[in-house]
Amino acid sequence: MEAKKSNILQVDNLNVFYGTFQAVKDVSFHVMDGEIFGLLGPNGAGKTSTLSAIEGLIKQQSGTVSVAGYDTLQKPLYARAAMGVQLQSTSFQPELNVSEILQLYASIYGMKLTQDKLTALLKEINLADAEGKKFGQLSGGQQQRVSLAITTIHDPKLVLLDEPTSGLDPQSRRQLWARIEAIREKGHGVVLTTHSMEEAEAVCDRISIIDHGRVIATGTPQSLIDKHRNDPEVIAVSRRGKITLEDVFIALTGEAIRS
Repeated sequence: MEAKKSNILQVDNLNVFYGTFQAVKDVSFHVMDGEIFGLLGPNGAGKTSTLSAIEGLIKQQSGTVSVAGYDTLQKPLYARAAMGVQLQSTSFQPELNVSEILQLYASIYGMKLTQDKLTALLKEINLADAEGKKFGQLSGGQQQRVSLAITTIHDPKLVLLDEPTSGLDPQSRRQLWARIEAIREKGHGVVLTTHSMEEAEAVCDRISIIDHGRVIATGTPQSLIDKHRNDPEVIAVSRRGKITLEDVFIALTGEAIRS
């Protein structure tokens, strides 16, 4: 019998303001353990502000965020301890080698990374032969694998990934997808932001599309395609004959380029 899943992240009626500008408007969604959840939207749609509120980097004006059962305002330390965060522009000390970086961040989380554990971790992320390489000498894909390993080194229940495959070649991107799916298989919840609709279709169990600060659609990628495939706006923007998630996304958020 399959174990019942629970919500590892609960966001309810979240509102975020910067002065008089409202960046997030009554946003609600949940993420279950063992689920990869995609948060999609054009530039300036409110994704980053939503993530920042979840991480505790900014304080929402109203609404609640709960991580592993801990309210991020009432129990911020407990909530943060249950999270691992990988930012799009994450970088580490380029003069340190891979082994030193992993040891450093393990110690920050109060963990002792023995040589056996280090060797197993390097093998797991396909960097067994790069232990002595400096971070600055690694390829983009290798750097992202190190970053993801550090994000999950303390075994967080919720993992936040901000465009983790941006700028990677197809091979590196597929390797990182496999790593993200492995995180899900361990029962963790994953929130993924991406501009790649192909990526969202490939790895996300469910997605929310956010625009102008509001969630405008939520569901599995296929369910959103099925729901909107006959919409005139979707048919009008489709270029391939076969309706894709990108067609639905463009139809719902508009064709105008966002700065």
